[in-house]
Amino acid sequence: MARIIVVTSGKGGVGKTTVTANLGVCLSELGSKVLLIDSDTGLRNLDLMLGLENRIVFNCFDFLDGKCTIEQTLVRDKQTDGDLLLLSLTRTRDDRSISEEEIRNITSILSSKFDYIIIDSPAGVEDGFKIAISAAQEALVVITPELASIRDADKVIGLLLAKGIEQKDIKLIINRVRPEMVQKNDMISVDDIVDILSTDIIGVIPEDKNIIIATNRGEPIVKDKGKSLISQSLKDVGKRVKGDSVPFLDLEANWIKRLFFKRQRS
Repeated sequence: MARIIVVTSGKGGVGKTTVTANLGVCLSELGSKVLLIDSDTGLRNLDLMLGLENRIVFNCFDFLDGKCTIEQTLVRDKQTDGDLLLLSLTRTRDDRSISEEEIRNITSILSSKFDYIIIDSPAGVEDGFKIAISAAQEALVVITPELASIRDADKVIGLLLAKGIEQKDIKLIINRVRPEMVQKNDMISVDDIVDILSTDIIGVIPEDKNIIIATNRGEPIVKDKGKSLISQSLKDVGKRVKGDSVPFLDLEANWIKRLFFKRQRS
């Protein structure tokens, strides 16, 4: 049976969908069967991250309305050297929405076919969030080192606990970390975030402008040919999700090293 994990944030624009897409690719290339669910019923983006926007024919509402089988709603990512599929919950009619019971039924039907079902939650804590977390057993909370993001994450963690997800099954992914700003005390440190939220971290992802290029190309950055810090950090998250003990990269040391070589060249 699949582990069902929701990726959420509270605050929008923190890189939640980017993390979901790259985590799915990592897990599939590590040998797992992975289903990604885009649970934003209004605006879908996960298909763009994977380069699948032109391949979606049916969505979950077609299945719920009896127009196709559940298998026909799944879109396979052929760019990935693994078993990765996508299911979109985006509605095609304004008068149709999915219920918590329906998404639980869908994940129940598909659970035996996958090792992981990863649900990309919409931003906020309204109905879309409640629907996304209703089927989840575990949660990854993506935040950035900003007070607004941390405050929203604190509220999200409280809602996850109230929903019945245990504290040990909630993990933080701190995204867009800039070591040079942390050094100057212009950005909240990872240690301070952990102290504030009292929640274990499973990933620390550095800021990297190449993520924009990768996203616009519909190519998850973990598939880049180089060994960028952001790619390695995301791959390490995938390994930790699978249960491997992987040390965290020393982003501060790597930043100082890059700064040194930059000065040497100038």
